[in-house]
Amino acid sequence: MKRPSIRITFVIIALTAAAAVVIGDLAHHAASRKLREAILAELQPVALKNCTLKRFGSANDGGYLMCENLIKPLDTAYSYGVGRNDDWGCEVSRRYNVPVHQYDCFDPARPTCNGGTFVFHNECVGDRTGYRGLRFFDTLENQIRKNGHIGRRLIVKMDIEGGEWDSLLAAPDELLASIPQIAMELHGYDDPKIVEVLRKLKRNFYLVNLHFNNWSCTPKAAPLPAWAYQVLWVNKCIGVLDPAVPIPAPMSPLNAPDSPTWPDCQLRMPRSQP
Repeated sequence: MKRPSIRITFVIIALTAAAAVVIGDLAHHAASRKLREAILAELQPVALKNCTLKRFGSANDGGYLMCENLIKPLDTAYSYGVGRNDDWGCEVSRRYNVPVHQYDCFDPARPTCNGGTFVFHNECVGDRTGYRGLRFFDTLENQIRKNGHIGRRLIVKMDIEGGEWDSLLAAPDELLASIPQIAMELHGYDDPKIVEVLRKLKRNFYLVNLHFNNWSCTPKAAPLPAWAYQVLWVNKCIGVLDPAVPIPAPMSPLNAPDSPTWPDCQLRMPRSQP
């Protein structure tokens, strides 16, 4: 009589354990979905009355929208995450006759720009100063300060494969508040610090453009269509909100797929007129 009782006990234990696993998975999926919904809730672009958008850089991957009429006067620009070319930096340098400080410790290639001025720094931006292995990192504040640009008018482009979250969390609000425009590619959908950083940026900036990178389309990121997305932040000190345009604002037709041959994936929202 003992053996059936033992078997029944084992079956009950196994079923209880399986149920616990299922419940745990459901709770995890629900929490993950809630986080992604919170990220999407923060990614609601607005329209500005005084912004004339222009695409700077490449026609596809490597191009970023900025408010062209709000860039001048300009002293310098910072390009974080460069690789072997920096079309954005080259166009900015040539158009405004300013040096572009480039930071990249993963690819030591030195991009060139005919008619422009690049100042390459073989280091990365991070949340603290120091080496990580053989690579040197410093904070956004320290890098701008070392170049003598605290208080100068500068714009920033950043595409650093997920390192943006810690770097921006470490940046003082006073420093961010002094930057007129930041064009970025953001990465990720499963880290709570993403919401924290987006809310921090929105204290001083309007989110003026949102475009998802079609290299990164995935249903795993739903309700986001992809895990990488380009944004434009415009300082509230220079941008004038247009309350007549619904939120989220229509997507500019100046946005283009990062890959011209891969299927695109964007949120369902109206597109603005050219």
